[in-house]
Amino acid sequence: MADTSGQAKTAAEPRGELVIRTLAMPADTNPNGDIFGGWVLGQMDIAGGTFCAGRARGRVATVGVESMSFHHPVRVGDVLCCYVELLRVGRSSMTTNIEAWVLRRSSGERVRVTEGRFSYVAIDDNGRPRPVPAQ
Repeated sequence: MADTSGQAKTAAEPRGELVIRTLAMPADTNPNGDIFGGWVLGQMDIAGGTFCAGRARGRVATVGVESMSFHHPVRVGDVLCCYVELLRVGRSSMTTNIEAWVLRRSSGERVRVTEGRFSYVAIDDNGRPRPVPAQ
């Protein structure tokens, strides 16, 4: 989002259901000392998979990350919170929007740091697609 001055603005409230909260630790940093983007992506995928497994009432597999936007760095000591919003349910697939927000250790401020669109497919015990049950 941009305001009329052209300055970046973060969304005021997370969209979706809070699925996980975890602490960013020193072992998760990149060479610059910020939390590695791959770690954040992994946490978002865990949140999306957990959410969709509940909706599908069984196993799911990640089939795609259609978009990712990194807005702000995650710092050691931040609490990372992943919110999942279900956008679409197909026969066997689900599309989600996942937002990652942090609670800054230093200030307690809540900041949206990353967002992405992830797709999952419900699978059976043999790894084959199966229908997502009706709600």
